[in-house]
Amino acid sequence: MDMELAAAQLEALGNQTRLRLYRVLVRAGHDGLPVSQVQERLGIPASTLSHHLQRLIRNGLVSQERQATTLICRAVYPAMDALLGFLADEC
Repeated sequence: MDMELAAAQLEALGNQTRLRLYRVLVRAGHDGLPVSQVQERLGIPASTLSHHLQRLIRNGLVSQERQATTLICRAVYPAMDALLGFLADEC
């Protein structure tokens, strides 16, 4: 893993709200969760959720997929595995 990517991903996860958001999505499994359920679980405004989701998406940690009128959010497990591997191997 590239040091720059690892630093960006760690920085993105360094925010408490984004870390809580990522934790919810990782625990949701490969099926992910609709945005509405994520918002409900975190208890934050939609605009705040959108801001934090975009940061995680930009750094490759989360993906979104539209299914009809529902937006599904998922943790990107290969990215998580790569970041954990980088930490274990390089740090």
